[in-house]
Amino acid sequence: MASSSDSDKPSVSTVEESRTRLCDEFAAITGSDSAVAQCYLAENEWEMERALNSFFEADMERLFEAEDLPERETSPKPKRQKVKEKPDGDCIDLTEDSPASTHKLSEEDDKKLSLISWNLDGLDTDNLPERARGLCSYLVLYTPDVVFLQELIPSYVLYLKKRAVSYLIIEGGEEGYFTGMMLKKSRIGFMESEIVAYPTTQMMRNLLVAQVNFKGQKLCLMTSHLESCKGHAEERMKQLRVVMQKISVAPDDVTVLFGGDTNLRDTEVAKVGLPRSVCDVWERLGKQEHCRYTWDTKANNNKTVPYISRCRFDRVYFRPATKDGVPCLAPDHFALVGLEKLDCGRFTSDHWGIYCSFSAR
Repeated sequence: MASSSDSDKPSVSTVEESRTRLCDEFAAITGSDSAVAQCYLAENEWEMERALNSFFEADMERLFEAEDLPERETSPKPKRQKVKEKPDGDCIDLTEDSPASTHKLSEEDDKKLSLISWNLDGLDTDNLPERARGLCSYLVLYTPDVVFLQELIPSYVLYLKKRAVSYLIIEGGEEGYFTGMMLKKSRIGFMESEIVAYPTTQMMRNLLVAQVNFKGQKLCLMTSHLESCKGHAEERMKQLRVVMQKISVAPDDVTVLFGGDTNLRDTEVAKVGLPRSVCDVWERLGKQEHCRYTWDTKANNNKTVPYISRCRFDRVYFRPATKDGVPCLAPDHFALVGLEKLDCGRFTSDHWGIYCSFSAR
């Protein structure tokens, strides 16, 4: 007679059926075949999420290496170093030749802080090298002091570290997809950063926080990618409360800026409520209709969906320093970026990016 512990174990045929199903799902998601699927799943103890992360990371390293190949064809040698192994001397800064950075700014413009916040959709691997170059072209055009990024993947970060060396890059994670910040080294003084966990998140989400200095002013910078999908409204509102609590406890001599893909609906914000000292920058600057929607499947066809969805998922929140005698900033401009198609026929992301600036007062 079999022992109770033996009877609790799944049969060989059940395990095989489960693994066959996992292989089929993996192959369907990645566009690979069953042999590749079995290899990645077996290496990752048959855990789907780990196997997918491993596949996409390796795939993106190959894509980015292929994108760099024309620059390396001065030698007939067929073998090249991996991106992560390249010495600093091989880095080419695609953000250093901005026209805005080659002439002296006026005193007024020099005191302005500029920011871009953008969900880059790094999980979409189609045309990703071209789209990453597209991001760098916008960094050249706008020369933002601060960049908030969401849906980064490890290989995208490696690319940015090599191609945007005028920026300090802070990562909100290491595996899967995560947030990040880019700080213009010549303008922003970095002090420290932390990652604040959301206790009950289902989607690898957290709050990335950095303390910096800009023109003698203390800034607290925050970015996050709040829970996605309509059905996760309760969790998303919990996360918004964490963000607002973090903003509220910042010292009164510190200006706080939060930007990211919030996935928020206006009704959810109304339920949570914003502290009196915090403003939504788009709302503060007049609620311009042409800047309302940052997720717009009517205008952006990177995602093939059978419906039209227009939402203001991406938002920037601002809380000024209030201590007497402390310099402070005020929002003065808000616009969408990434509205132009790239040569590959796609946009830099399925989200529009947000560009805004803040002037001294």
